[in-house]
Amino acid sequence: MSNATPSADSSGTEQNAERIIPRTALAQLPAYAAGKPATEIPGLVAYKLASNENPYGPVPAVRQALYDFDLFNRYPDPAATVLCEALAGYLSVPAADIVAGAGSLGALNQLLAAFAGTGQDGQPDEVIYAWRSFEAYPISVGLAGALSVQIPNRPDGSHDLEAMADAVTDRTRVILLCTPNNPTGPSLRAADVHEFLKRVPSRVLVVIDEAYWEFQRAEGLVNGIDFYREYPNVVALRTLSKAHGLAGLRVGYTVSQPHVTQYLRQATPAFSVTQVAQLAAVASIENIDQVDERVQQVVYERERVLAGLAELGWQHPETQANFVWLPLGEHSQAFSELCDAHALSVRRFGSEGVRVSFGEAEANTRLLELCAQFPYPITMPMSSTN
Repeated sequence: MSNATPSADSSGTEQNAERIIPRTALAQLPAYAAGKPATEIPGLVAYKLASNENPYGPVPAVRQALYDFDLFNRYPDPAATVLCEALAGYLSVPAADIVAGAGSLGALNQLLAAFAGTGQDGQPDEVIYAWRSFEAYPISVGLAGALSVQIPNRPDGSHDLEAMADAVTDRTRVILLCTPNNPTGPSLRAADVHEFLKRVPSRVLVVIDEAYWEFQRAEGLVNGIDFYREYPNVVALRTLSKAHGLAGLRVGYTVSQPHVTQYLRQATPAFSVTQVAQLAAVASIENIDQVDERVQQVVYERERVLAGLAELGWQHPETQANFVWLPLGEHSQAFSELCDAHALSVRRFGSEGVRVSFGEAEANTRLLELCAQFPYPITMPMSSTN
């Protein structure tokens, strides 16, 4: 029996003096820092370039589907059957190989819940990923009860696949490959990943995280769908948040072979993708040509901004995504504050660098103008972002 003495809070309610203790893993996890809205400045339109969102929004059919929806009192299909069938037709894969999740992050958490955690010996499984990479990785891995093994990026911001393969141990259960890598930008080449997979034991699940896949235009890059067909231990992880402009509805999915999907379905929370999100996603997939047009607009703006940065002498990692990484180092805060003072929000990562999403044409033009007036040297040597 506890000897704790009850105490009263300001409302007079008695409370036990013993503290409620959370899992020890929580104290070791970083906090997720979402991109903030731009500061409102008189005379300027505020633009948010901090969250890799699609500035053009969803296609008209999505808006109509949302307008017509009237089943808020009913639970969604837990298997997201119609959505998976629509994706299957689009991707030319069996619908049974697709498992939906609440955004790619929800789908990732399902993967980790199924395949990485605490072993039977009470020791944590290991999950390998590049760093810096997607900010949610260490949080999701830690919450799953697994151990993060972070492999520093190469100086150009790309994955060091050789070092990642070298890091595999008997405790390795999952490897995360982020391509294009968020926030640094580089994409993985198919030939390099083929060589990488030759070194990775087939018992290790390799997740190809392709949240920005649709924005890529270069030849020879990884396509997770091709790899999942060839390698039984590969999972393609994608989302409709970016290209489809559905970030607020949270629709993601994995594509993997049946011996993987059977466990993913066990680990998927019931009703994780709402019915309205499923309907919106299907409407978007059915109008993929219009989605592609919006994506191409972003690509056009990307090329314009990158050309402008090159004219100014700014150096940055190659990017095939809808964002660019500016390795400003100790000048990151000053640049972020300059943007904020001009009604642009960008995403600063400490004193490592700044990630800028490509937004509306006016926003991108303003960004280039601020880069031109930034007082620090504009020729920034590429340095490791670990």
